[in-house]
Amino acid sequence: MAEDDLAARTAPTNAHPAPPGQPLPPAPDVATLRVRAAALLPDIAREAADRELRRELPYALARQVANAGLLTFRIPRAYGGPGGSVREAFAFVIDLAAADANLAQALRPNFALVEGLLAGQDNEAERRRWFDRLLAGQILGNGGMERGGKHGDVKTTIVPRDGHFVVHGTKYYSTGALYADWVTSIAVDEAGEETHFAVPRDRAGMALVDDFDTIGQRLTASGSTHFDQTRVEADELRPSPFSRGRRNAVTPVLQLFLAATEAGIARNALTDATWYARHKARPIKHSSAARSVDDPYVQETIGQIAAQAFAAEAAVLRAAEAIDAAWADGLGDAALTRASVEVAQAQYFAVAAALRSAELVFDVGGASTCDRQYNLDRHWRNARTVANHNPRQWKAAAVGAWLLKDEPPPTTGLF
Repeated sequence: MAEDDLAARTAPTNAHPAPPGQPLPPAPDVATLRVRAAALLPDIAREAADRELRRELPYALARQVANAGLLTFRIPRAYGGPGGSVREAFAFVIDLAAADANLAQALRPNFALVEGLLAGQDNEAERRRWFDRLLAGQILGNGGMERGGKHGDVKTTIVPRDGHFVVHGTKYYSTGALYADWVTSIAVDEAGEETHFAVPRDRAGMALVDDFDTIGQRLTASGSTHFDQTRVEADELRPSPFSRGRRNAVTPVLQLFLAATEAGIARNALTDATWYARHKARPIKHSSAARSVDDPYVQETIGQIAAQAFAAEAAVLRAAEAIDAAWADGLGDAALTRASVEVAQAQYFAVAAALRSAELVFDVGGASTCDRQYNLDRHWRNARTVANHNPRQWKAAAVGAWLLKDEPPPTTGLF
């Protein structure tokens, strides 16, 4: 039976399991989005632990997030969006990650898309095309990195043919692709130059495979995307959202998204630890307390987790304000560098806070905290998996180089 399940899960598919549904009208302001989020987030959180145990991808919930307009925080009012700040967008991302860290990370490409469009020049048609799609509840996924070779190398090819283009190659870490209506990716042309493109998920010659097999973040749908002579129309080519050799506003958002996911995991760990101590835990035999909630060590443990979660969220939101400040400064290099440094610091701390919080969960109860039914280990597994996207040692080292030698962080895409 397990082999049958694996075969069914990893069979290539392009059919979207969740129908488009009816999107809500575009939100006129962030306050409206907050009301919508408050109504939806409890539903997302309710069975998140069980979904992971069953390995059940929340297709319908991703649709509900998109249809509520919760991917549109940063779309300006001139384009029909709420015109939110980076800080406001990340406050929601933390809330979403606290409900379901998998779903939050799976929707990450949409936030990067908006930021890239805002930062782009002479891209009015591109902005309207994609802003309209997001406002209509459509979702973008990512056909991301490739396995083998030097990290970041692109082997997938794109060549012109009879008025269109043809793409061939395989991607992995296709974050959110299985939830998406559109899949964006990168290939190299005949001159070896990187070319960005986005195609609808039902495009012939593209196969989405749920073969993501990691210890954590199992439901981000970050498996393989196969392009087999896939047709790409000329108007499906996309300008690069940023230059790899120049500091930009998109990369800090992508990196801070990982930190926000960690902050959400820490808060989720606090929620579970508090629930377990209140409803399941028994004081150890030699405790002076009749109830676990009266045990001073349980209280102290809950306080430690709360402090970690609180500080991680504060660090993320402060770094988000630094990105807002860079926008207010016209995306000047000095302001973007400060934002990159602050994001690196937030990332380093958020990773540590999430891992520590996830470990402390098990100190509020006895051996029963390890029962699979509670799935409490998912917090550590998820935090560890997110942390491994970009090694935190490099974050700390980059901050140290900035403080010691005024050396700015690299512009290679991880800062």
